Amino acid sequence: MRKVKHNKLRNCGLLFEFLLRQITSDVLNKIDGSKAVAIVKNKFNENTELGKELALYNIIINKKFGDDRKADYFINEVINERHKLNNASLRREKYNLIKTISEHYDLQKFISSKVDNYKIYASAFKLFEYSDSLSPDEKTESHFNLVEHITTKSEIKLSETMTALPDDEDLRILTYKTLLEKFNQKYSNLNSPQKNLLKAYINNVSNTNSLKEYIESEIPNIKKELKDNSKNLKDKVVKIKLKEAINSVDKFCDVGNSQSVKDDAVVQLMRYYELAKQLKNSGRK
Repeated sequence: MRKVKHNKLRNCGLLFEFLLRQITSDVLNKIDGSKAVAIVKNKFNENTELGKELALYNIIINKKFGDDRKADYFINEVINERHKLNNASLRREKYNLIKTISEHYDLQKFISSKVDNYKIYASAFKLFEYSDSLSPDEKTESHFNLVEHITTKSEIKLSETMTALPDDEDLRILTYKTLLEKFNQKYSNLNSPQKNLLKAYINNVSNTNSLKEYIESEIPNIKKELKDNSKNLKDKVVKIKLKEAINSVDKFCDVGNSQSVKDDAVVQLMRYYELAKQLKNSGRK
């Protein structure tokens, strides 16, 4: 049997995630009348086959069980539900969805951003689309990828805080706006560099190189700011520790050669911004 290749453009779970990220980017950039919002409301509702398939992806991504037997039974039941969908209607709806997205966005850039649960989406896609024609090896691998995901407690990451939202489509959109409002209230003490970093992080939705370029351009700036503020320090021990921290900026904030940027680099740069802010404030006292 020929190995089945995962297709992002046919994976409605991934397409929905990309649309939600685009909505977040549009909201942060104060873009009125986001096309992504209209697409989500029109294409992913309870009356469409896309909406029904999306619900199955969501339950795979979000459901957790404590043992393998329950997870195994659950996965088989979800696959059975997927087989009940009207495949002809689903194919037509996916074609129209991709056509609509390509009319408003650069399709390759739109689908190029990193997704933490990519392997799970891909495994679910293969079992949904090709469960009867997968090779035994590939079917087993995809199935146990899902079992492992469902039975493993996940740690909340910076990127996942933007996607762990309700299943209802309209509610998810409203939740994004509420999330942004609460974020602004909770983190009102962030300074401009910190807010700009978060904005660049979320804007990574539509340009996988933008975040990498932003961090690389900020590393010399934060090193200079730390060095300038260190001149006001009188404690020799603190000065030595700060010098070590400055020398480690390149290592801790390194984005490497890959297009995607690890969350650790974002978190470390955020911490350096906080350190610079504290040094600056202490120098004023």
